[in-house]
Amino acid sequence: MPTLSPRGGWCGRPAQPAGEDRPSSRACRPWQRQPSIGDSVSGTAEPISPVSLTPTERGQPLRVTGFVTLLEALEWAATAATGVNFHDGRGRLDRSLTWGEVRDLARAAGQRLAAFRLPRGSQVGIIAETHADFPVAFFACRFAGLTPVPLPATVHLGGQRQYVDLLGRMLQNADARVCLGSAAFAPFLDTMPGADELLFHGSVDALLERDGADLPEPPSEDELAYIQYTSGSTRFPRGAMLTERSTLRNVYGIMNDGIYLHENDRFCSWLPLYHDMGLVGKLIVPMVSQASIDYLGTREFAMRPRLWLRLLSENRSTISFAPPFGYELTTRRLREGDAEGLDLSAWRVAGCGADMIRPETLERFAQAVAPAGFDPGALVPSYGMAEVSLAVSFTPPGNGMQADTIDLHGHRPPEPGQPAGRTTRFTRCGRPLPGYEVEVRDTDGSLMPERREGSIYLRTPSTMEGYYAAPEINAQVLQNGWLDTGDLGYMVDGDVVITGRRKDLMIVNGRNIWPQDIEHVAEQHPGVRTTDAAAFTVDAEDGSSLLVVLLQCREQDEEARTQMLRAIRRDIQAEFGVEARVQAVPPHSLPRTTSGKLSRSQARLDYLAEHAQQSS
Repeated sequence: MPTLSPRGGWCGRPAQPAGEDRPSSRACRPWQRQPSIGDSVSGTAEPISPVSLTPTERGQPLRVTGFVTLLEALEWAATAATGVNFHDGRGRLDRSLTWGEVRDLARAAGQRLAAFRLPRGSQVGIIAETHADFPVAFFACRFAGLTPVPLPATVHLGGQRQYVDLLGRMLQNADARVCLGSAAFAPFLDTMPGADELLFHGSVDALLERDGADLPEPPSEDELAYIQYTSGSTRFPRGAMLTERSTLRNVYGIMNDGIYLHENDRFCSWLPLYHDMGLVGKLIVPMVSQASIDYLGTREFAMRPRLWLRLLSENRSTISFAPPFGYELTTRRLREGDAEGLDLSAWRVAGCGADMIRPETLERFAQAVAPAGFDPGALVPSYGMAEVSLAVSFTPPGNGMQADTIDLHGHRPPEPGQPAGRTTRFTRCGRPLPGYEVEVRDTDGSLMPERREGSIYLRTPSTMEGYYAAPEINAQVLQNGWLDTGDLGYMVDGDVVITGRRKDLMIVNGRNIWPQDIEHVAEQHPGVRTTDAAAFTVDAEDGSSLLVVLLQCREQDEEARTQMLRAIRRDIQAEFGVEARVQAVPPHSLPRTTSGKLSRSQARLDYLAEHAQQSS
């Protein structure tokens, strides 16, 4: 049977059952490293050779439109020399696959999936690890007429039990009958709830050992391309259903009107492939654009963020995105002299999105990497969400980050002569893509004027069909072709500005206060990092709202810690006129969503549970 080698490519040419695909003539490239165990046993393996990057040059004309389905795009990408490259925790190339090899392996794996005789469109869960198995498994589902459902691949501080329970619940919610994941995730798949009810769970290699069947008719543009689960910061994750047509409409907008794709572009990413920025922006977009991409695992990035910059420098990558915390973490970890040893002059699209973007975060990053030849004009703040596949708006590459200043408390244009300390800055996220409509509405549904904050609604050609198996929620968020995003923001000169999430808005003493503004005050103190604070409200004994700020504190001296907490309380009182309970918590204890965002709602629940336990 064909197998995926430990280094990610076809190795050996074992006999194929009748009617099943054979590897392409270039399937065993001389630079693939070691063979699979199965091939070693059969004696058909080729000599072990060093792995090499797939080239930046396609070796064929760039095609940026005209595909009806993802598999049509993959067939065209398969004729190029480009592909995917996976790097280990030290930045060394570990596996590489051309798009042709991805296509061949996916087709063969699709034949094995077809043998399960599942109804067309049935869901298949895939552990979205940054691993060669994932693109193969994702496109295998499409060859088999099935719907891939990427699942989180990160075990958080809650531990294995919580992660296994989450996997089981997500598979059950998606009605998945098969789950694929690399061999490293076998223990999780074996022990998750409902594992015995699945027809198959295991790795792509294990799947390829099974007998196959003929592939069904190719997908149509009206079929689901995938189900993307949102990060679920206040609820169990919901699965956004995206069709082939919607996905490609968004991808074409990204390529042609967002990042303005060039012939010599090369992608680089550490983003998780279960997040829309990773799945669409850093797998589907590179594939449709027939480009090479270099991957670093999310966990590896978090441990050594400078590896991201090193890969960009060494491979001359031109396009890479990250959420704000990625830029913040990288800036913090850069040591004196690090930037001088890098060359980031080729990086022309340094995208940022997935959360509210503070101008200071990008400004500090640009300053820190300036010695590496980084162009601040490459910063591309953007806005988007999984519910529209990925992207809504982009700052044009070359323009750089632009900020807008508004009144701190009213979130409206500042009054003439207003002191600088009473204003705040928000990042402009560029104009919407062509065909994408953005409205800012008041609570009564009326349209808000420029630079007046309201709820963001979207009407786009790539909006989801709805959340899977959630008709009541769909009726709330999808009305007359418009999507209620849950975001708050405003428009300025045609640009989208995001100010926060509607659910996060706090009301204290009758005033609207943003948690980000409170957290920003705390983070100005020495020793407090960005993302170290979480602000929310709870009910006080007298029925009023009590403002609580949890602070990840690294200060070991008790007296110094007490003085810092008092100073933060004073600053919040002076700036906002409200009392706050500021409490220190251990480092790394604030909860995060599966995409790495701060979960204020979970922090609030943890706080309430702790205080309830102390009171009992």
